[in-house]
Amino acid sequence: MASVVQQEDRFIYGVRDCLPTLLGYISIGIAFGVVGVASHLSLVEITLLSVLIYGGASQFIFCGLYLVGTPASIIIITTFIVNLRHLLMSLTLAPSFTNNSLLRNIGFGTLLTDETFGVAVAKRAQTTVLGAKWMDGLNITAYLAWIAASVLGTVIGKWIPSPETWGLDFALTAMFVALLVLTLSAAKHAMLQHYLLLIGYMMMIMYILSYFLPSHIAVLVATMLVATIGVVTEKK
Repeated sequence: MASVVQQEDRFIYGVRDCLPTLLGYISIGIAFGVVGVASHLSLVEITLLSVLIYGGASQFIFCGLYLVGTPASIIIITTFIVNLRHLLMSLTLAPSFTNNSLLRNIGFGTLLTDETFGVAVAKRAQTTVLGAKWMDGLNITAYLAWIAASVLGTVIGKWIPSPETWGLDFALTAMFVALLVLTLSAAKHAMLQHYLLLIGYMMMIMYILSYFLPSHIAVLVATMLVATIGVVTEKK
């Protein structure tokens, strides 16, 4: 097994495994660029958002808050809370990189996205471990594709003054729905029941928490609770 893992731990293999997800990055990145232009952001500002924040949901939320004149402190706090899900994803993959330096691990976590996390989890299920060079290839490919797509969307956005008429403001939601459908369709019968039950828990907990907490905090709390339930019940 060690020789197989060592052979797979190549940057180019990470690039290869990232390719199937690039259509999602490119389409959503272009949509963000268009929405950014409609939110009166410049090319430099849109590019910096993609380079520094690198979070589709957070960047779309930023545009909405910025457009209505939300104070910078609220935008920063909201972005931080929305991106906290990356902490959970990083913790899940962290055991695979215990032999790497702290700085290297920070790099893995910083460039981790929902899509690269999904690819990494699937890869680890096949090989039981993950290679550092492979992870770099996966993360860096996705990162550069997102930045390039955002810039392209900014150029295109000059000719699309109302992105909502094209449904581009729904692009991120559509991508997550597609990822959910693909995950459920590939799951075995027992796991499918498990996933559907967790979705039911998520809906119920979100409904209850929405009466007591702001929506963005309710999402985070519900996600942590359901993720914990999922781990415990899966072990059983």
